[in-house]
Amino acid sequence: MEIKDRILQSALTLFTRNGIKSVSMDDIASDLGISKKTLYKWFDNKDDLVSGVIGGHLHGVQDECAGIAGAADNAVDEMVRMMEWAKRQFSEVNPNTVHDLRKYYPAAWQLFHDHKNKYILSQIQDNLHRGIAEGLYRPDLDVEVLSRLRLAQIDILFDADVFPHVHFGQPRVQLACNEHFLLGMVTLKGHKLVNEYRHVTEEE
Repeated sequence: MEIKDRILQSALTLFTRNGIKSVSMDDIASDLGISKKTLYKWFDNKDDLVSGVIGGHLHGVQDECAGIAGAADNAVDEMVRMMEWAKRQFSEVNPNTVHDLRKYYPAAWQLFHDHKNKYILSQIQDNLHRGIAEGLYRPDLDVEVLSRLRLAQIDILFDADVFPHVHFGQPRVQLACNEHFLLGMVTLKGHKLVNEYRHVTEEE
């Protein structure tokens, strides 16, 4: 692995585990067993490194999400797979990471903001159209409104004022909100399919 890729991977691991602000350039150099001089050969400063980490991570996320959508049997299956993927992703992330990104690293936060408002929005809309076409989502759904509501929901999930980290773990919040959103969209056919995937039996 190239030294730059090793730096990005080490930084991502440390940021995910400890938050971003608490991890110094010294910490990253020490983790890699390299000098800070070598670190600064590739990145001008910590802001530059954080942007590099986030940009690389988001590129990988897009590849994974495309793979999930392509492998899913239908729109509900895609949503369920995405819910499981998100649960795994955020169970490993320090709650301070997103807060630090938003507050202290505006350039990197803008990358995430652009990713959310372009790629994720498009992905949500594609899933909604797919579900409607398959008869699994209600045909009267307002795709434009619901897709943007879903985007706003992503911000709320990480809002410590709404869900204090001490009381609400991210996997719990993600699962509850995702299931609520999905069940509000499905037809009876789609609801039965959701129950199959969730291994839930409901009396009619």
